[in-house]
Amino acid sequence: MKTPLSRFRLMAIICGVNLLLLCFAYLPAKYIFDLVENHKILIVVPIAHGYFYIAYILTVLQLGVQKRLKLYLMGLLILAGTIPFASFIAERKIVQKYS
Repeated sequence: MKTPLSRFRLMAIICGVNLLLLCFAYLPAKYIFDLVENHKILIVVPIAHGYFYIAYILTVLQLGVQKRLKLYLMGLLILAGTIPFASFIAERKIVQKYS
């Protein structure tokens, strides 16, 4: 059975990778190269990020309740899902502290 910490690790990595795809692949393709209108399949990236981010928030809340994290720390972890590379850093620090 997976623990909330292992689920958090997985969701932080998935959300982080998807955010990097969104920021460094989808947005340049849309605004610089104007590819999104011609390739409708690219719309999957922002939609997937929305679903992954919601799952990430729920995972942070579950971990916060289980580990009795302070509200500001939970808020920072949630915010880390919106900043490129921040979810990877947050994941490392939380795993080191609570493993």
